[in-house]
Amino acid sequence: MPRYVALLRGINVGGNKKVPMAQLRELMEGLGYTGVATLLQSGNAVFTCKEKNPARVGAQLEAAIVKEFGFEVSVLLRTRDELEAVIKANPLPGAEDAPSRFLVTFLSEAPDPKRFAQFDPADYLPDEFRLTGREIYARFPDGIGNSKLATVLSGTRLGVIPTARNWSTVTKLLELADG
Repeated sequence: MPRYVALLRGINVGGNKKVPMAQLRELMEGLGYTGVATLLQSGNAVFTCKEKNPARVGAQLEAAIVKEFGFEVSVLLRTRDELEAVIKANPLPGAEDAPSRFLVTFLSEAPDPKRFAQFDPADYLPDEFRLTGREIYARFPDGIGNSKLATVLSGTRLGVIPTARNWSTVTKLLELADG
């Protein structure tokens, strides 16, 4: 059975869309998912499920969240193996040196190359970023708080749904998926 990593977008941020992790785990177990574990309060969960189609699993979880909590939440899924590949494919070396200043933005699908080409890396220096499939890797040497790039990556200008995690969270999620 596939081991999945669920990344919920925009919950428990600034008092909005409150989803207690214990309640999320119960909800997921009620859907028949097993080995459910959560990480932090920002909507990270790992679980095992008989369903092999990630799109169906994501839709099922999104519908259950609407029913349980009364609001919509986008759920981006990666399998355990896809998450491992994301870590191995990192095109920007040194993420381990400052993991809180390094983000992986997970995308619902690969963005249109023409749309992505509109983002000139020179406009965001000293920040740097690279697109690899359905992920954007980004380094923020001066921090994320005042970064123009961080704002762009968290928005919908690419025409896909994004949700970002810092490098430390990404690697901890893989450890949790393996645990």
